[in-house]
Amino acid sequence: MENRMAIDNGHILEDIQAYEPVNEQEATDRQLMLGLMCSENVWTRENPRAHMTASAWVTSHDHSQVLMCWHLIYDSWSWLGGHADGDRDLLAVALREVREESGLTVLKPVSDKPISLEILGVDGHMRHGRYVSSHVHLNLTYLIEAEPGETLRIKEDENKALRWFSPQGAIEASRESWFRDHIYPKLNARL
Repeated sequence: MENRMAIDNGHILEDIQAYEPVNEQEATDRQLMLGLMCSENVWTRENPRAHMTASAWVTSHDHSQVLMCWHLIYDSWSWLGGHADGDRDLLAVALREVREESGLTVLKPVSDKPISLEILGVDGHMRHGRYVSSHVHLNLTYLIEAEPGETLRIKEDENKALRWFSPQGAIEASRESWFRDHIYPKLNARL
């Protein structure tokens, strides 16, 4: 086990400590996330059990549309996001992932603080020809506004389609029951 002082969590530890959970899931996940962050390095995929990720709930400026991608691993319409891979600025990670996964270039974070946090289970899967064991993502979600008229571009190794939905339509389009029932409604409530 690593020494608490040896783990550089950047400012994100303070953001998570200050985060006000909106439900039992967030309160429970927040405590576990803080414990993991203080006891082991969760910033890279070198930790096979748990690592930090950032997601984005990408909306139009008037919040009438939400951008979703057809995620290849999950075989479902999904939010955009990805692994921190050592970057301690999770808002920057969320912005990078949106740019990479959608081709959008004009992005406006509504805040530099997360609108949601969750620990998400990921089943074992193949990635670039290698098996990745089941693990958890310690995830923070940011609200990011974009222009629906901007040209979209898929990232062929991660998604096969991009589409703007109404906020309720984004929930209904998802085939992942946990996200559809617990995560995406929470994000829409934050709009």
